[in-house]
Amino acid sequence: MTERRAAVLEAFRKQIAWCERLGSPFTARLLGLLAEDLAAGGPAADLAGHWPGDPVADALALRLAGALHALVLSGEAPALAACYPPRANARADAPDAAALRAVLLARRAEIAAFLASPPQTNEVGRSGVLLGGFLEIAHRAGLPLRLLEIGASAGLNLLWDRFHYTLGDAVWGDPASPVRLAPRWTGPLPPLAAPVRVASRGACDRSPVDLRDPAQRLRLRAYVWPDQQDRLARLDGAIALALGAGSRVEPADAGDWVAARLAEPAEGQATVLYHSIMWQYMPAATRARIAGALSEAGARATAAAPLAWLRFEPPQAEARPELRLTLWPGGGESLLATAQAHGQTVDWTGG
Repeated sequence: MTERRAAVLEAFRKQIAWCERLGSPFTARLLGLLAEDLAAGGPAADLAGHWPGDPVADALALRLAGALHALVLSGEAPALAACYPPRANARADAPDAAALRAVLLARRAEIAAFLASPPQTNEVGRSGVLLGGFLEIAHRAGLPLRLLEIGASAGLNLLWDRFHYTLGDAVWGDPASPVRLAPRWTGPLPPLAAPVRVASRGACDRSPVDLRDPAQRLRLRAYVWPDQQDRLARLDGAIALALGAGSRVEPADAGDWVAARLAEPAEGQATVLYHSIMWQYMPAATRARIAGALSEAGARATAAAPLAWLRFEPPQAEARPELRLTLWPGGGESLLATAQAHGQTVDWTGG
């Protein structure tokens, strides 16, 4: 076995462990079968065994799983679809190896084209974590919110205030919303009675997803793990809301975009820069520029024009993500919660 293929296999093993931790036994088993085929020099090795970049950083395993799910969702691989959730004869722990190999051989060109682009996800469940932060900001500032999201993908989490939430015994949001979030909540509740008013919404991404394009919608759906149909339902509901609202995400470098937006006056509004599970993927220079722009804007912040930095990010590689809030004037930082990466569980401390 070549050194390159060994590195790819190690990346698959790491992703299998993450799928098991995050509650997708089907995807873990699927990647296990693909790893076996890679090791044996089969069609998966032809597609991914000579990957030129870092297979972990490039999320190669997720790219291959996403390519196969896209074929299933589009109806292009009916034999494989028959053993995928939610079909009645699908078992969550046993995708069919023969059907899988046949698709890898027959649809090589389509799969290779899918692998060429990085994963795009827009995990709506993370709004179940972010909500508490927005409520804290609204409660403390008492002003309409000017929302600025970076790494926004399709911009689905820009519409967090149009979702419905169940947090323990409490509810918040639009009872008629097609997006319903009910994370397993421990600890006290955030200030649910805080008056939330959204003054404006803005977002950027280096490669935003255009929801008007059916192919881009399919790619977004394909990266939802097949045995997590509740996530897919939330995604579909959020896509419908975003299309109805005409949401747009600007194609831009986050460092440039943040510096420009924070330089704009926002009297009578609380400016909120926020992001979720994306900070680690940006170059160090971009992160430093954003931090510098925040520090400069924070020094200018007043009670009539406060600035908040809300982020849901792991403090280090493979650690449980944390929801942290820094609020200016003052620049005080609070650890509000720790949570599962997709927002399925939230341990709230409130800082």
